[in-house]
Amino acid sequence: MGRAILLNGIEIPGIRNFTTYRSHGGYSAVEKALREMTPAQVAAEVTRSGLRGRGGAGFPTGLKWSFLDKKSDKPRYLICNADESEPGTFKDRFLMEHLPHRLIEGLIIASYALGVKTCYIYIRGEFKYLVGILEKAIGEAHRYGFVGENIAQTPFSLEIYVHPGAGAYICGEETALLESLEGKRGNPRIKPPFPAFKGLYGCPTVVNNVETIATVGPIITMGGEAYAAIGKGKSTGTKLISACGNIKKPGVYEIELGLPVEEFIFGEEYCGGIAGNKSLKAVIPGGSSVPILPADLILNTASGTPRLMSYESLAEGEFTSGSMLGSGGFIVLNEEACIVRNTWNLTRFYHHESCGQCSPCREGTGWMEKILYRLEHGEGKMSDIDLLERISKNIEGNTICPLGDAAAWPVASAIRHFRDEFEAHVREGKTFHATVGKETTN
Repeated sequence: MGRAILLNGIEIPGIRNFTTYRSHGGYSAVEKALREMTPAQVAAEVTRSGLRGRGGAGFPTGLKWSFLDKKSDKPRYLICNADESEPGTFKDRFLMEHLPHRLIEGLIIASYALGVKTCYIYIRGEFKYLVGILEKAIGEAHRYGFVGENIAQTPFSLEIYVHPGAGAYICGEETALLESLEGKRGNPRIKPPFPAFKGLYGCPTVVNNVETIATVGPIITMGGEAYAAIGKGKSTGTKLISACGNIKKPGVYEIELGLPVEEFIFGEEYCGGIAGNKSLKAVIPGGSSVPILPADLILNTASGTPRLMSYESLAEGEFTSGSMLGSGGFIVLNEEACIVRNTWNLTRFYHHESCGQCSPCREGTGWMEKILYRLEHGEGKMSDIDLLERISKNIEGNTICPLGDAAAWPVASAIRHFRDEFEAHVREGKTFHATVGKETTN
């Protein structure tokens, strides 16, 4: 198994507490950054590391930081996006529960680099138990001089607040998050202007994912160049993967980017193979919003080279024979999984979570849910399959935020790779599930 960077020390009893975390090197990266480096040097190390956003988009973190409006005389804000709501993704929750001080340490260093004095952790409303964990950790850091005035006996000061959301998936989109944080309905904003110029309260703002921010401390400790030496190509460092579905060992794994997908699925140190020793049918590699890949294409690219756990390799042949690393929600389906049923379930989610601001998403997700319901319940027609494809194409790229794309891609890719299964639902109706390990329903 690759080295642990983010999850280093997670096995230590009491590591959630400040004194234990501190005794094992915690907050030494804060001291190094604030006492030995300028804000520009900290930002340069993050850029040098090649760290990419771990929330889904994979955008270079240092480049995103560089966009922040430095000419404005308004306050700057750093927002930690802890609204982890993507089906199949649970690594941020795991990190906050077990290593809250690693996140706080990253927030302090990132805020120093960005010239931020106030930072918010916007956390998913259903994570109520994590609010107490985070607030306790922030209180400890405050008590020991790492949050508040003159952190680590330096001129830098910072306050950190935890703000629970109200359970809306759409608030994981950064501008909807900002609207919610301001007390408004969580509708995505039209861009431009971008948050780097006009974000929270109309001020320059950076929004980063939990895992992204938590990685900043280790980068400062080991150096950006050393971090960039881990991984493969432009996919540098390590990544937390939430593995679930029909596998023997579901859980959160820290991998070195570039690990072969086959090794991750079947290796004993990772997922351990398919549960019940069944055959692999398909994988959704980056959370529910990315294209599904059948077994042959998740293990190998269309050109026949082994698929790797990296941004570039998983996207090779994107939307025809590739997918995305996304948020790292790795969902494995075995030979008995019904693709139509799973696709219908995902579409129900996106229809429910659409904010309704854009008609292609508001209406289109509802139409897709109804058609998939018909197909799944033995009431579909062959023309429904083509209709689904047309609806997904009309949604994709025609909405203010990416939720429309997130709803369209799973449907389009499921039909592209498993059309025969959709057609079997029409031909065989309610008897279809008898062929995939389920009881006949008629």
